[in-house]
Amino acid sequence: MVGEVSFFELGVGDAERARTFFGGLFGWTFGPGSSDGGGFAIRTPNVPGGLHDNDPGARPYLFFEVDDMAVAVEQVRALGGSIDDIDLGGGEESIARFGRFRLCHDDQGTPFGLHQPPPRG
Repeated sequence: MVGEVSFFELGVGDAERARTFFGGLFGWTFGPGSSDGGGFAIRTPNVPGGLHDNDPGARPYLFFEVDDMAVAVEQVRALGGSIDDIDLGGGEESIARFGRFRLCHDDQGTPFGLHQPPPRG
């Protein structure tokens, strides 16, 4: 549903150590990640996530679901927010598997993400 948390991303110093820690703590399972540098896709009972390396001390990224990324990006800008100029999607194979992602800031600078899931079915 649009506006619900649909994905989260954890940045860590060492993805293997984090996989052991969070897997042991929450029972999460992990698969190959979408990033070229590795990382992991996180399977939880409800909201999927990702885990990437070389980002020690990072705050978790929360992504809110949107139906159409282009429309949502324009709406963020129209409301006075901004869109980070960083490519999070990878190639077409990654987009087909994980969807589209954009990092944003509201009109006060609060960071958040937009996520357009891949087509269901």
